[in-house]
Amino acid sequence: MTGRWHRIAGVALSMALAQVAAAAGAAPPDAGAAFPVTVSNCGEPLRIERPPRRLVVHDLNMTEMALALGLRPALVGVTGITGWYKQTGEALLRTLDGVPELAPRYPTMETLVAARPELFFAGWYYGMQPGGEVTPATLARRGIQTLVLTESCAQNQADKPRATMGLLYGDMVRLGRVFGRTAEAQRLVEGWRARVAAANLPALERRPGVFVYDSGEDKPFTAGRAAMPTALIDAAGGRNVLDDLPMSWGTATWEAVAQRNPQFVILLDYQNGQGPDHLERVLREHPAMRLTDAVREGRFIVLRYAELTPGPANIGAIEKIARALRGVR
Repeated sequence: MTGRWHRIAGVALSMALAQVAAAAGAAPPDAGAAFPVTVSNCGEPLRIERPPRRLVVHDLNMTEMALALGLRPALVGVTGITGWYKQTGEALLRTLDGVPELAPRYPTMETLVAARPELFFAGWYYGMQPGGEVTPATLARRGIQTLVLTESCAQNQADKPRATMGLLYGDMVRLGRVFGRTAEAQRLVEGWRARVAAANLPALERRPGVFVYDSGEDKPFTAGRAAMPTALIDAAGGRNVLDDLPMSWGTATWEAVAQRNPQFVILLDYQNGQGPDHLERVLREHPAMRLTDAVREGRFIVLRYAELTPGPANIGAIEKIARALRGVR
């Protein structure tokens, strides 16, 4: 790798998984938790009659949310873990100690039905696709309820609201309500809020521009206004240079990015063995991007997938971004 002092490595995998394991104990409902409860699901009411006893979760970030809330005893399967993130995924499965991965990528209806879950925690393009085989509507016909990741709701909305940290905080409290763990969820959120407030100190006079580079060579796949990285960058004191694009995750043009002259670039490390080296090489070889301040000065921030999608790892990601923006190693 050729990045210099602003390269911030992804969180150490062993530390992250140790935290997950510590949170994975039994999780009885709060004393006095009242059911049924009704929560908002992409603007639609979802009525939960009692805490689900059989839970399937899709993707790294949502699995970490469930574990942070102590829902390991309810987990009967996960999906979408090792198909994209070989190193992180396999380590997480070892931490789950017996919880099977039902599908390495997107699950089929047959796979989910066979696991007999009461609840599937997933999102649009996080295990489900509009018009696909597995959706809240098709699962409901099989007696399976779906809790949809709120950030993903923007994928199906004409108006793409700006992502905020309220997406994560709200989903944790919502997940807590569904499982009768509201008090624990609120405790977690309070701690996260305190860490985020501390990370954004000292306040910056100007908000440095940050470009999020996920993948792609002909066109970059990146985060727009409605994607979680916009919220993380805002919370750290920066600004997503593409926050004017009315989209969640999607493609942009290199010309649009270069014209905005980002001061920093976030490189997404999928932990699949290749690492972010290839992304950095693309930037350094691109005739327009190599002239931007971020690339010329080697200001790269390397973050894992789970750090950039809604989940507990967001808080550490904000701290890393904030340190980079302030020149702290």
